[in-house]
Order: sequence, then C-alpha cells, then structure tokens
Amino acid sequence: MDYLWTPWRYAYVSTAEKSTGCVFCEAAASNEDQKNHIVYRGRQCFIILNRFPYTAGHVMIVPYAHLDELCKLPTEAAHEMIELSQRMEGVFRDLYHPDGVNLGMNIGKAAGAGIAGHIHMHVLPRWVADSNFATVVCETRVLPETLAETWKKIREALQR
Repeated sequence: MDYLWTPWRYAYVSTAEKSTGCVFCEAAASNEDQKNHIVYRGRQCFIILNRFPYTAGHVMIVPYAHLDELCKLPTEAAHEMIELSQRMEGVFRDLYHPDGVNLGMNIGKAAGAGIAGHIHMHVLPRWVADSNFATVVCETRVLPETLAETWKKIREALQR
C-alpha cells in the first residue's frame, strides 16, 4: 500500500464542519488575505486561490455579493469578473507559461459547484498532458509548489 501524505489538508478537514457561513463571504470580510489566500481585491470581485487546486495557480474570481446565480450578478460586477479573468490569463502566461487556460463556472450543486450558494469563476493554467497517471488512476493531484508559494507569486504579479 502506498501512502501520499498531505498534512496541509488537516487544517481544512479539522475546521470544515465549524464554518456555518459562506467560506467566500467569510474570507472577504476578513483582513487576513494571506491566511485566506486572497491574492487581489477589486471593487466588485476578489481573486482567491483554490485550496484544493487542479493545477498550480488555480484561482477563483468571486463577487463580493453573495449570489447563487450568474443572472443575478450586476453588470458592473460581471464586467469586472471578466476583466480579472483576462488579467489572470496574462499573469499565468508570465509566471507559469501554460499551453492553455481553463475558465469556467459550475452554477448549482447539480452542475458540480462545490460551493453552490456563491457563484465564482475558476481560472487555471493548463499544460499538454497535465493529466498524469496519478490524477487519472489514483484521483490524486501532484502539485509542484505550496499554496503559500503560489499566493506569493500571484500576489506579487498582480501588484505590478
């Protein structure tokens, strides 16, 4: 039997049940951006690292407004969400040199939303053949850097 140790997940597992509110709203209301992995705060939306990324650099663009449907999002916030998506594409191309970029939303539990009550846009760099055997066979992701390192790199790039 092989073991993959992921001690950094303990913080999530041990506190997941304690949160009674929306994780996005709680992160946005806090002033601890590094702890909450917020890399950028805009007027209508903020950018936060995915705590369980598919690839290094996986971020989510989240409106401050707690909304469960895209059609409820004010136009100004929707525009900022796309502008920030464009900006993240540029950051990824500079930092990670990906072969492509995934951009998408899962709206509602049936659509696969992990946090169904608060819409958010996923933006992540992708490389040809980045689905290796560990992901396909073992349902395990192998990431080349920690969330702390990703936060630092992206935060610095967004401040330029």
